[in-house]
Amino acid sequence: MEPGEEVVLTVVADEPEAEILCGLLQANGIDCAYRDTEAIDSPLEDFTAAGAREILVRPADLEAARALLPDSA
Repeated sequence: MEPGEEVVLTVVADEPEAEILCGLLQANGIDCAYRDTEAIDSPLEDFTAAGAREILVRPADLEAARALLPDSA
């Protein structure tokens, strides 16, 4: 996924949760990525998996990705 072509699908609590959700999306053919949110503002942010992460997908995949979210039922 090229920078600038993504939209935020959701925000998760931390990096391990972001890894799990991206794995689910990728297993269903949806390209995704994640990044730190603006909420992280700590000198340790580059050394820890703590802190919220934004899950990013392509705009064309947004609805399909939302349907896969665990709490979309």
